[in-house]
Amino acid sequence: MESRDPYALFDAWYAEARASEINDSNAMALATANAEGLPSVRMVLLKGHGPDADGIPGGGFIFYTNLESRKGGELAANPHVALLFHWKSLRRQIRIEGPVQRVTDTTADAYFASRARESQLGAWASEQSRPLASRATFEVRFAEVKARFEGQDVPRPPHWSGHIVRPQRIEFWQDREFRLHERWVFERDGDCWRTQMLYP
Repeated sequence: MESRDPYALFDAWYAEARASEINDSNAMALATANAEGLPSVRMVLLKGHGPDADGIPGGGFIFYTNLESRKGGELAANPHVALLFHWKSLRRQIRIEGPVQRVTDTTADAYFASRARESQLGAWASEQSRPLASRATFEVRFAEVKARFEGQDVPRPPHWSGHIVRPQRIEFWQDREFRLHERWVFERDGDCWRTQMLYP
């Protein structure tokens, strides 16, 4: 690993993953914790990244969610998260840790407009993470939303937006034979990154 820029190294690994992973090369585990520090984790999809993501100096990694979901509530209560990419075909992992903040309305609106119409309607119909009596109940809600927006663009719901993880630590892990793995960690130091190799 020769790069001293974690975003450049991420881009190189991500490009290889997009070429080799069969499904969802942009899938990442998102770990959050509530106000009491109790953790939870789920898979989400990376929808933007880079040193200038969302126009923020230092950039980050962007995902989207229902703000009223369990993870939305945890992000509001404790805005510190961890991400994990695991690309089994490449035998690689990337771990990212840092604070999270909401993306701008402009960024959220642009991404929402790019989604499939059915996904846009689903964002209105779903009360994500809340109890659901039956699948039929959700299908009725979806049909009602579909009729409501018939013949017009679907606006972004006020309870749906994106978050950007501002990385303070990024670790790259490459599998090697006999568990003699290779690990590099990048830690933010002001506007720069400190780089250190770790024992496997």
